[in-house]
Amino acid sequence: MENGRRHLVAGILVAGTAALFAQTASAQQIKLMTGPQGGSWYPLGGAIQNIVESNVDGVSVQVLPGAGIANVKGIEGGKADMGFANSVSTVDAINGKPPFDGPAKDTCNVATLYPQYFQVVALADAGIETPADVKGKAASIQPRGNTAEAISAHMLEAYGMTYDDLSKVNFGSYTDAVSLMKDGNAQVFTLGTTVPAGAIMDLASARDIKMVPIPDDGLAKMQALNAGYKRGTIKAGSYPGVDEDVPTIVYATHIIARCSLDEDVVYNVTKNLAENIGDLSSIAKAMSGLTASDMAADVGVPLHPGAEKYFKEQGAL
Repeated sequence: MENGRRHLVAGILVAGTAALFAQTASAQQIKLMTGPQGGSWYPLGGAIQNIVESNVDGVSVQVLPGAGIANVKGIEGGKADMGFANSVSTVDAINGKPPFDGPAKDTCNVATLYPQYFQVVALADAGIETPADVKGKAASIQPRGNTAEAISAHMLEAYGMTYDDLSKVNFGSYTDAVSLMKDGNAQVFTLGTTVPAGAIMDLASARDIKMVPIPDDGLAKMQALNAGYKRGTIKAGSYPGVDEDVPTIVYATHIIARCSLDEDVVYNVTKNLAENIGDLSSIAKAMSGLTASDMAADVGVPLHPGAEKYFKEQGAL
């Protein structure tokens, strides 16, 4: 009898363990590449992890640090399943333009989240009224490979220039750029972020600034280089001394995924993100009021079939 009990208990334990392993094996883990710690993408990734794991059965999320260009490369290289990206960089990837070595074959759009503004700020006394006027000036640009650095290079190309046409170029952080501008060792600073940008507010506290407009002809030439560039406006009053609207370029922060990622998984992730925008907008205010139609906006990147299915159900496509 005792041996029978032992065999019964052992059988139950084996069966339970097997069931546990089967359940674990059937669960799917999504590797989500975000941004560096200290930026908004990393905490947004944590919020997405919580939303997905609380609402989508059998799916867990591993949040990884990253950056816009690195995330696309991570997905193409099979190191990630989903990630944050900047639409203009993703368009470059789709078209196989630098810094990408060839056309991206497995990168799809999932959802557009909020606009990023390409901002060109100059010292007020630098004599820079248009992008053409940066020729011969000292500039502070974001590090090579950064989305805003690529846009800066396109801006120069649109006006018949390269970095060689500037008197000096520093590729560094926002903090470095503001220090150089405050000291007069740079006359113009380019960056891509939301409005108002803390770095520009910091600079404006010490120096008079001018936001340099990108006019329609410049936009058209830049769109010929990257179809992801869209018209945007830095509103009057966004920064001290900026009394008129300033036309510039906007692009989107969006979520991308492997095109080969399971359609049902992407459908459920998209659905639950759309239904929990409040949790995301508490981290990124620019997402407040985001609708399914906003999320379905065309950014020049093919839409994942799972996301497309959800947006069609919502009448957003």
